[in-house]
Amino acid sequence: MRVVFDTNIFVSALTFPGGRASEALLKVVAGDVELLVSKAIIHETLDVLARKFARETEKLARVAVYLAELGTMVRPIRRITLLTDEQDNRILECAVSGAADVIVSGDKAILKLGSYHGVRIVTLKEFLETI
Repeated sequence: MRVVFDTNIFVSALTFPGGRASEALLKVVAGDVELLVSKAIIHETLDVLARKFARETEKLARVAVYLAELGTMVRPIRRITLLTDEQDNRILECAVSGAADVIVSGDKAILKLGSYHGVRIVTLKEFLETI
């Protein structure tokens, strides 16, 4: 299964170890699912960690390398402007360009779509229940 995690999943996993988001990342580490990431998703994750959780530059650099090595890097080929939040559109771009099976998100605007171009959009709880 090819999966794209929304930024909120990464931020939760990295700031609150032992929770559901961490469990989802462990599924990737174990090889149960293939994670798809893009530069835009990594940059947004780093931005949120820096702004909201005051992470140091060195720690952020380690997070960037970790995410890039953990997932398959996708270079979106098409710009999407469906959602109001531009960062949400970057999630959709990664999923469509990477031929993902599912997007895992806690974002209401993304979840409201239900699916996009054949990619299912589910909550973290739903994802963990199906793996």
